[in-house]
Amino acid sequence: MKVVVAADEERTVVEHVAARLRERGHEVTVLPQAAWGAMATDVARRVARGEFDQGVVCCWTGTGASIAANKVRGIRAALCTDAITAAGARRWNDANVLALSLRLLSEPVATEIVDAWLDTAYDGTGGESLTRLQEEEAR
Repeated sequence: MKVVVAADEERTVVEHVAARLRERGHEVTVLPQAAWGAMATDVARRVARGEFDQGVVCCWTGTGASIAANKVRGIRAALCTDAITAAGARRWNDANVLALSLRLLSEPVATEIVDAWLDTAYDGTGGESLTRLQEEEAR
């Protein structure tokens, strides 16, 4: 799988996330640091165009990056602060962009989140809420 990673600050945990993705056998591109809105939109557009299968966006809280990414049609960005949330975002929401908080993220927690993200596939049970999301995306 091809994954694009970007952040608005230079932090060692961002490279840790990229390294973990590589350890798991994925092709990873880390984009240069940029302002959170531009960075998240760039990642989202690249995923939406099919250049990458998944994206990871990181900003101080993760909130701004997730909001900016979700403005791009076809993107389902999820702000995840733990492995359970990451697994749920993949399983029930078919999330394709992982948003992370640089303020909260330690390397052990980043590993848990990335592993849960990678180990969980969409199971088709998103139900009515996912159907509404897909209908909204089609407009």
